[in-house]
Amino acid sequence: MPWDTRDAMSLKEEFVALAGQPGSNKRELCRRFGISPQTAYKWLNRYATLGHSGLQDKSRKPATSPKLTTPALEAQVIALRQDHPAWGGRTISSLLKKQIAPSTVTNVLHRHGLIQPTTKEQEAKLRFEHEAPNNLWQMDFKGHFPTQEGRCHPLTLLDDHSRFSLAIQACDNERGATVKERLTEVFQRFGLPARINVDNGPPWGSPRNPGEITELSIWLIRLGIRISFSR
Repeated sequence: MPWDTRDAMSLKEEFVALAGQPGSNKRELCRRFGISPQTAYKWLNRYATLGHSGLQDKSRKPATSPKLTTPALEAQVIALRQDHPAWGGRTISSLLKKQIAPSTVTNVLHRHGLIQPTTKEQEAKLRFEHEAPNNLWQMDFKGHFPTQEGRCHPLTLLDDHSRFSLAIQACDNERGATVKERLTEVFQRFGLPARINVDNGPPWGSPRNPGEITELSIWLIRLGIRISFSR
């Protein structure tokens, strides 16, 4: 199953947790996470030295910026746009004899509300999020990879509201009984969610017979948990 899109911090936490499993194949993990071995060892070294805080990105923003737009130049950009609403970054940059880059002009216009985002841009910024923790969990197997002790099938659980990683479990297989055992441990620690979102593959559903309810799904429904399928 493909890796889902998630914030960089969660991915780093997942990688470090999986790489710490006995006999884990770090090269295979790098391939699945789409990172280089150099990046992987940087994450692992930072985690070993600084713990969780070592996985946080360091700001690359310089303390000072010699290319910062001056107030006078910014005022000229705003005035030109107000006089000529159809003019964009390239036109204004050219009129100002390229004292300011077209992209910087566009940023200035956005900052002062002189460019309205398109409908598609507005939709892209919206992310549906449930209102409270335990309203929705997302559960998935992240493929599998070989280890010295056999194949590892990483099972992940994420709370949609908080983006908190509820579990990263190294399973021997993807059977319903295995998932049930792992879920029982998570339920005892965090309580029951209102709904769990999964894909339509085993052990939750059947890609050949969409809507077919498996024994695992029946167990969850009897606990009062609703099941939804992402595909």
